[in-house]
Amino acid sequence: MIFSKIRAVFTATQFAITVSIVIVLMYLFNSKNKVIRYYWARMQLFLMGVKVEIKGSLDPNADILMINHQSILDIVLLEAMYNRDIAWIAKKEIANIPWFGRILHAPKMIVVERENKTSLVKLLRDTKDRFKKGRPIAIFPEGTRTDGRKLRKFKAGAKIIAETSHMKVQPVILIGTRNIFDSQNFSQKSGVVKIICLPTVKAEKKTDWYEKVEEKMGQTLSKELQNDI
Repeated sequence: MIFSKIRAVFTATQFAITVSIVIVLMYLFNSKNKVIRYYWARMQLFLMGVKVEIKGSLDPNADILMINHQSILDIVLLEAMYNRDIAWIAKKEIANIPWFGRILHAPKMIVVERENKTSLVKLLRDTKDRFKKGRPIAIFPEGTRTDGRKLRKFKAGAKIIAETSHMKVQPVILIGTRNIFDSQNFSQKSGVVKIICLPTVKAEKKTDWYEKVEEKMGQTLSKELQNDI
């Protein structure tokens, strides 16, 4: 327990240092910001002692990735394993953090003010812009972090975004990231994480595709956790 706390201090410290370096590099070499993020993320997996198991494959033609959320490691993991320039949807509170919020601004991620209904207009405009530029959107449809044991009810935002641009949606289940880095209990340890890539589906209005994706992701998470017991 004490060792995991010490590792958490080390991880938080090196995060602060390396994220600062990444921010500077992305501003200096903006056209290479995906490459910069990729190598940073791969370094993080090495430093944290993370081994990755993948079932299925991340679709290179997906327009939007819907991912369950339990740890900051979720973002690191996808940046390290997916070779496209992801446009993450993140809450405004992160973007407003002095200096470190620039980790969202430099690569033109999508910032949303969750409690502001008028923010939806900007969200749709920004997602369309990134989509037209060939960047896949990444969103956590639960809207917040969980303990990783089950999915929360999906928010409507991901459905609206995907249907507005008739996107190809790939559901992705991450397992074990909170066990590796738990910011709430401030612990960090090495271990294995799983990426479960489900089949890509088309977001069509007046269908139940969103409900089926939510159901399938929930079932997959439960099954994988049971198999790990």
